Amino acid sequence: MIQAVIARMAGNSFLLKGWSVTLVAALFALAAKDANKNYVNVAFIPVVIFWILDAYYLYEERLFRGVYDRVRRLDESQIDFSMTPTREGPLWTRMVPFYDPLLLVFYGALIAAILSAKFLGA
Repeated sequence: MIQAVIARMAGNSFLLKGWSVTLVAALFALAAKDANKNYVNVAFIPVVIFWILDAYYLYEERLFRGVYDRVRRLDESQIDFSMTPTREGPLWTRMVPFYDPLLLVFYGALIAAILSAKFLGA
């Protein structure tokens, strides 16, 4: 059961990356078609929202990996089937995945593409 949750979180993260690229490409196409650079400005909004959501799913996935690690060490008689991850530490630690190198590179590249389209012309 825990592996299914981890797989679902990873799948959600993958879908968010796909949707973010799709939306940015669609907004670029609209900007080029109508020669309206406001569409390029609007492209920042979904990228930032998807970046935050992706970081959230990565955080949740790491929590459930901790649950999996804890459960795999227990004897079969001690497993209570509790799927509640432990959220320890201050609130700012939940945003640590926001600065994950993979997310920084992926969403940083999208923001760089948006900035280059905005300042260099679409």
